[in-house]
Amino acid sequence: MTSAQASAAAEQALGSLDVVAPPSDVSARLAALDAALDKVVPVKQLDRNLLVATWNLRAFAGLTKNWLSGAHDSPKRNFGDVWAIAEVISRFDVCAIQEVRGDLRALRHLLKALGPDWGVIMTDVTKTKGGNDERLAFLFDSRRVKPSGLAGEFAEPFDTKTGEISEQTLARQFARTPYAVSFQSAGQTFILVTLHAVYGKGTADRIAELRAIAHRLAAFAGEVTNWGHNLIALGDFNIDRTGDPLFEAFTSTGLAAPPGLNDVPRTIFDEPQKGHFYDQIAWFGEGTDGPALHLSCTGAGSFDFVPLLRTGEETLEELSWKISDHYPLWVEFKVRGES
Repeated sequence: MTSAQASAAAEQALGSLDVVAPPSDVSARLAALDAALDKVVPVKQLDRNLLVATWNLRAFAGLTKNWLSGAHDSPKRNFGDVWAIAEVISRFDVCAIQEVRGDLRALRHLLKALGPDWGVIMTDVTKTKGGNDERLAFLFDSRRVKPSGLAGEFAEPFDTKTGEISEQTLARQFARTPYAVSFQSAGQTFILVTLHAVYGKGTADRIAELRAIAHRLAAFAGEVTNWGHNLIALGDFNIDRTGDPLFEAFTSTGLAAPPGLNDVPRTIFDEPQKGHFYDQIAWFGEGTDGPALHLSCTGAGSFDFVPLLRTGEETLEELSWKISDHYPLWVEFKVRGES
């Protein structure tokens, strides 16, 4: 199947599902989730704010087509879980999703749960070593943001004469090529670059790729600065801790996350004071290799879904396959001044 045929098949699959309302017990669960989100995530305000998020949804692929998964069902993720994921994502204007797989069933149901105003832009499945058959995707609320034309993947720069990849930063291609898509909201254009960095066998496998990605982002930022566009990187960077070699590689060209994300946990398995910095939302600041962001950040945080979505004797490991092992991260920007 050609890439065009695969894209057409994906579009047909995404639009072929009827919406079914959840049963009363699921509705009650969603209402509790909605109330908890009210306390954490800012309210969407027309032409005033922009809410950008990232979420690694563990192995987001197949689905048990029932509101409750049985003991022998595989996968464990069901309709109720997808509707809960949709409840969280609906709070944002655009959300970068990592670990979408070739099987689009869960994504199809997620879009139906979000409703007809939501759209998706995604890559094809990654077939390279370390790519894990994953896609990168953006889900967006079309009432609030519109795609503004750019959509493309970053390849590691190569020598124009030999066609070989330059070994200045990385001697191989990215495990999963970062995906850039431009959006517009309230007259502001912003380019989101999402990625899922290689995990590998250890720190050494990740440093070279993180450093190469940081340099590639800085170069791209330089290309778009003349247009006055904002550039934001977000996704799963597989960084262990602030200040470690992975963090230094990630920030080597000036990328920095907002202070509100410094102390929030990234995964449901993180222990207090021993968390990771896997997931990030970051941009270039003043005096760095890339142009400073024009948007004003007014808040940032994460959302802990575990107390609301973990049921009965369910373990964290079991919950991770139904919802995720990662928390969603979000950032709020001011898009216009007060009138």
